[in-house]
Amino acid sequence: MHTRLTILNSVTTLTPLLEAIMGTVLGDVLGFAAGVAISPLPIIAIILVLATPRGRLNGPLFTVGWILGLSALGAVMLAIASPADASAHDHPATWVGALKLALGVLLVLFGARQWHRRPTDPSEAQLPKWMGAIDRLTPVKVFGLGTALAALNAKNAPLTIAAGATIGSAGLPVGQQIASLAIFVLIATLGLLAPLGVFLLGGERAKTTLGSWKDWAAQHNVAVMAVLFFVLGLKLLGDGISILTS
Repeated sequence: MHTRLTILNSVTTLTPLLEAIMGTVLGDVLGFAAGVAISPLPIIAIILVLATPRGRLNGPLFTVGWILGLSALGAVMLAIASPADASAHDHPATWVGALKLALGVLLVLFGARQWHRRPTDPSEAQLPKWMGAIDRLTPVKVFGLGTALAALNAKNAPLTIAAGATIGSAGLPVGQQIASLAIFVLIATLGLLAPLGVFLLGGERAKTTLGSWKDWAAQHNVAVMAVLFFVLGLKLLGDGISILTS
């Protein structure tokens, strides 16, 4: 009886602690998720996909591919972090700090490169050449494109890896790790769900609305990406330095 009471008291004490830790983790990863969500190129890509004759099929396929790409990359990071002593004495391990520091440096360098490449006149901005072939892609290739833009994008991949490392280094139970990753993926997908929702529910006005979104994103893509790279890179640098010096 005494043993059972001890266990119950331990669980009662531990539950608020885990909830507090999970809240802190979500606070950290939501910034990364927002950075992924407002990536201009994937938003432009899904708008172009929706404009194809098979838009009602290809749009959801692109989104599912995106979700799969983010989930797979995040799950791989969790699988690496959890058994690799990512958390030691309720504090992220040294290698987690080194990883965040490296990712931060990478994003800041990308930001400098993007800012240097930005066009003086936004109206002169050009989209990547591969976007011109979107209307010729099969549904399978559209699905693959969504997956690739999520998992292999120069900004999305570092942010997803950082989110996975943050979740894995918090010492949460597996169920809460999965829940945290699912919330990250959901928030990171809002940038695609918005144009998809407009397309499916917006009726005749959807084409005009999506067209204006595409034009704005195309003109300001490089500048937006540069700012995101800088801000999120500096956050990762700060996180990494904090872990390594504490």
